[in-house]
Amino acid sequence: MDGPREGLAGRGYGVIALRRGRVVLPLMFLAVAFAWPFANTVRVGLGWGGEGLLTPFVEAAGDPYLRGRFLFTVWQAALSTILALLFGLPSAYVFARHRFAGRGILLAAITIPFILPPIVIALGLLSLLGPSGVVNTALINVFGFGQPPVQLLNTFAIILIAHVVYEYAIVVRLISTFWANLDPAVNEAAALLSASPRRVFLTVTAPLLAPAIAAAAALVFMFTFTSFGIILILGAPEHATLEVEIYTLMTRLFRPQTAAALALTQLVATLGMLWVYVRLQDAAVNRIRLRARAAAPARASTPADYTLRLGAVAAVVLVLSPLLALLLRSFGIPGGFGLDGYEAIFSNARNEYFYISPVAAIRNSLGFAVATVLLAVPLGVLAAYGLRNPRAWWRNPLDALYMLPLGVSAVTLGLGYLLSLRVGTFDVRTTLVPIVLAHTLIAYPFVIRVVLSTLRAMRPHLREAASVLGASPVRVVTRIDLPILSRAILVGAVFAFAVSLGEFGATLLLNRPEYTTMPVAILGYLTRPGAANLASALAMSTVLMIVAGAGFFLIERARYRGWGEF
Repeated sequence: MDGPREGLAGRGYGVIALRRGRVVLPLMFLAVAFAWPFANTVRVGLGWGGEGLLTPFVEAAGDPYLRGRFLFTVWQAALSTILALLFGLPSAYVFARHRFAGRGILLAAITIPFILPPIVIALGLLSLLGPSGVVNTALINVFGFGQPPVQLLNTFAIILIAHVVYEYAIVVRLISTFWANLDPAVNEAAALLSASPRRVFLTVTAPLLAPAIAAAAALVFMFTFTSFGIILILGAPEHATLEVEIYTLMTRLFRPQTAAALALTQLVATLGMLWVYVRLQDAAVNRIRLRARAAAPARASTPADYTLRLGAVAAVVLVLSPLLALLLRSFGIPGGFGLDGYEAIFSNARNEYFYISPVAAIRNSLGFAVATVLLAVPLGVLAAYGLRNPRAWWRNPLDALYMLPLGVSAVTLGLGYLLSLRVGTFDVRTTLVPIVLAHTLIAYPFVIRVVLSTLRAMRPHLREAASVLGASPVRVVTRIDLPILSRAILVGAVFAFAVSLGEFGATLLLNRPEYTTMPVAILGYLTRPGAANLASALAMSTVLMIVAGAGFFLIERARYRGWGEF
C-alpha cells in the first residue's frame, strides 16, 4: 500500500510545486530585473546617503522649468488620448460589427506602427510632412510654391499627429474586441421593446462599452505620458516631456539625483493609470459573454455600411501613410528612384569613424529578440495561469504588479540598470544582460495579456471532464490547455519578438558600440549630416518595418477564435 500512497503524495507535491511556480517564478524575475533597479532609483531619487532626504525632489519641485515640463507632459498626454479616441472609435465599431474582405489584413496593418520604434514613426512623419517630404514635394510640384507650404516640424501639432498614429491600434483593437463579443441578446431585447437604434446604443451598448473605452483611454494616456522618441526627434526644446528630461539629465547634464526624482514622479502617475487600466479591463471582460467572433450573424450590406467601411479603410490609410511615405522615400535618389540607400548601409565607402555596421546591428537586434522570446514567453504563460482564478482576491493586485514594467518608461528602466547592475568589481552594465532584461520586462506583459485573454475564453468543462476521468493537473495542461493555447503562445512569442526589435529608449541609454541595435543605428545615421546618412536611416527603418509587419500578419493568422488582444 505504500507505493500508491507515495505516488499520490508525489503527485500532490508536484501539483503544489506547479501552482506555486506559476506565481513564484514570475515574481522572482520581477524582483531581480525590476525591483532591485527600482529600489536603487528610489534610493537615489529620495536622496538616501546623499545630500539629504527628499533633497532631489525639493530641488526638482522648486525648478520652474521642470514644473513646466511636468504640466506639459500631462497636457499633451490628455489631449493625445482624446484625439486618439475620437479618431479610433468609429473604426472600432466597423471592425467589431462588420465582416468584409481584407478586414484581417487591415487589423494586422494598423498594429504595425504601435510596435515600431518611435524613431521610425518620427522618420515616417518627416518623410510625409517634412520640408522635403512627400506632401510638400507634391504641393510644390503641382502648385509651384516657392517654399514648403506645410511647416509642422518642431510643432506641437506634429507630436499630436504622431501620438494618434501610434495609439490608434490600441483604441481600435481593444475596444473592437469587446464590442464584437457583447451579447447581442441584450440589444435585441431592447429593440423588441420598441427602442430606437439610437436609444439602444445610448442606454445599452454605451454603458457596456464604457469600461473598455476607459481602459483604452488609460492605456493610451500611460503610453503618451511616457513618450520619448517621438518628442526627441520631432519636438522643439519647449516640447520636452519628463521622459526626455530624464534622458537629458542622465546623459548630458550628469545629474542622476534629479533624473531619479523625475523618474519616481513619473512612475507614481503611470502606476495609478496602470491600476485603473487593469480594473477597467477586468470589468469589461466580466460584462461580456465570451464566444467566437464567427458566431456573430452576418449583416446585409447597405449604402450606409459601405460608407462606414470606406471611412474605416480611409482611417487606416491615414495611419499607415507615414510608413508608406517612408517606404517611398527609402528608394529615392536625386532625379528618380534607386537602391543607393540600401547599398549605403552595407558599405562604408567614405571610411567614417563612427560607421555602424548594419549587419552587426541586424544580428544584435535578432539575437536580443530571440533571447527575449525565450524568457518572456515562459514567464508570461506562468503568470497568466497564476491570474486565471477569477475569485482570487489577490488577482487584480498581482495583475497590476505584472503589468507595472509596461507602465514604467523605457528610459526609467535604463536609468535603474545604470544605477544598479554592479556586482563587486564586476560591472554587469558592460555586458548584454541589462538590454536582455529590459527587453523582457517590456515584452512579457504583452504575452500575459494575449494568453490570459485566451484562458478566459476557454470553456471550463473541458478541463473538468478531463479531471473527472482521472487526468492529473499536468496531463490536463499538456493534453487540453496547450493544444488550445498554442496559437495564443505563438502570438505572444511574435509580440515579444517584435517589441524587442523595436525597443528604443532603454537600449539607447544602455547602449554600447558592440551591442548596437537597429533602432539605435537609425538614430546614429540621423544624428550625422549628409544625404547619404539620411538615405541609410530610411533604408534601415524600412527593413525594420518590413520585419515587424511580417510578424503581425502572422499574429492575425494565428489568433485563437479572434482572441488575443492586449
